[in-house]
Formats: sequence, structure tokens, C-alpha cells
Amino acid sequence: MTADLSGLTIGSLTLAPVFDKDTTEYTAATTNATNTVTATAEDSNAVVTIMLGETEIENGTAATWAEGENTLTITVTNGDIEKTYTVVVTKS
Repeated sequence: MTADLSGLTIGSLTLAPVFDKDTTEYTAATTNATNTVTATAEDSNAVVTIMLGETEIENGTAATWAEGENTLTITVTNGDIEKTYTVVVTKS
């Protein structure tokens, strides 16, 4: 049983560093108003929750960015195991 992500994409944005399931903190930059956030759990039984600040974003749908830094948290829960990935998306 694992609470790792096997994939994380935010539209066509480039994550820094490159996605790795063992790395939990990322940054990205955009000029877009929105980007689709897709987080894929390594274990199909895990539950993925995506939050943009206090707003839950449905997996595979668009997040709307404010000017400046936007903190996206992706929490993977599998039984008693939980892991959180953070992406700071800066909109200019």
C-alpha cells in the first residue's frame, strides 16, 4: 500500500524540479488564467484530494489562478498512510 503519486500534471506547465513521486515540493509559472490539474495515484485504492487554498479542485478539472503565488496541495490518502505534495504556481 502506498500514498505516492505516479503522475502530476498542471496543463502544459513545467514543474520544477521534474516530477518524481519522492519529491513533494514543486514550483511552476504561468500566464494562463486556468490550467487543468491531474494527479494520478500509484495505488488505485488511494484517494486524491486537490486543494487550491481553501477551495477543492476536482481531479482532472481546471484551477483558476490569482495574480502572484497560488499554493496547490495534493493529498494522497490510502488507509492510514497520507502524503501531501505542494505546488506553488506563480501567475504573472
